[in-house]
This record gives sequence, structure tokens and C-alpha cells, in this order.
Amino acid sequence: MATNQELRDAIQNCVRVFAQNADELTDLDQDLGDGDLGITVQLGSQAVDEAVGALPDDADAVAIVRACAKAFANANPSTMAALVAGALLAGSRVLPQEGEIEHEQIGEFMRAAAESIGQRGKSQVGDKTILDAMVPAAEAFIAAPIKAEALEAAIGAAKNGVQDSKGLQSRKGRASWLQERSIGLLDPGAVGYQRFLESWRDANAEDAS
Repeated sequence: MATNQELRDAIQNCVRVFAQNADELTDLDQDLGDGDLGITVQLGSQAVDEAVGALPDDADAVAIVRACAKAFANANPSTMAALVAGALLAGSRVLPQEGEIEHEQIGEFMRAAAESIGQRGKSQVGDKTILDAMVPAAEAFIAAPIKAEALEAAIGAAKNGVQDSKGLQSRKGRASWLQERSIGLLDPGAVGYQRFLESWRDANAEDAS
């Protein structure tokens, strides 16, 4: 489905668009977290862009994703940066070191990434975290009957997950300190994941499937 060069191009295209959401994510994180998510996204995206660009031409998919994980983690010492790096490493284990990346492997990557964050963050769907977007997005991508519509299905599921979690009370991290006051607020991590998927689609429109 996608060659390693196409993966590199898609990642760089995506993070350049994704970084533009930094201000929105900062505002959301100031309401429900410690306010550093926008910085994490901005610095992490820039670091990933540079790391991918510096890879040798023969870098395989696993090496590309692992380089992204290292770059994102080292760009900013935040909890989210560490969780994202772990998720990328977990996802890299389902990718091929030779040959093209198949559609089914993308769904497996998304699911493995979500499972990693759940395990590392000791969280689950319903705790009002990024998982409220990641898990339904992965399930929707995998279940989509038409491959070309899988990404759009994942984006829709992530968006619904974000809105559904708005009425929940935060149960993990700094957001949990707000207790009932967290109800009615959007989780910045979940919104961030929705924006990431949208950035991938918008930056790589011709290859979005």
C-alpha cells in the first residue's frame, strides 16, 4: 500500500500541518491539564520532521517510526511525549522491515499504539483521556468495509469519542484534580489525536486511504 519513501513523505507532510494546532491544544490543556500540550506538539513535530529528513534513503518502516519515537520523546520531557514515543515503538513492531506497508498493518499499528498508552498510563476508555479518541478510531479503521474510507471513518470515530468524553469526569493525570469541574471540558489529548488524524488526511489528501 505504501512504500517507505511514501511513509517518510506522509509523516513530514502531516507533522507540518499538525504543529499548526499547537495554540488550540495549549488553550485546552490550560483548562484541563498543565498547559504544555501545545509545546509538546510543536517541538515534537519539528523534531520528527528533522529526524525523518536526516534518515538514510534505505531506512525501512520500522527504523522510520522508531526515529520518530526517539525524536518526539527527546524534544520535550513531558508525560505525553513519553506516552506517544512508547505508542510509536509499540506500533513499529507490527510494521514490515521489508516490502510495502499494507492497509491491515495500519489498523494493527493504531491498535497497538492505543494499547501501549493504556498500559503505560494505566487508563482505559471512559477515563477521559486520549484513549477515548484512539480506541474508537482504531476500531473504526479496522472495521471499515471500504479501505479508501477507513481514515475518514477513524476520524469520525475519534471526533465522536472526543464529544462523548466531554460529559465525563477526568480520572487520570493532573486533569483528575479538577474532579467534577472537569465535566463539560474537552480532553486535550483526545482532541490532539483527532487533530493528528485530520492533519494526516489534509496533508496527504491523495494518499489518505
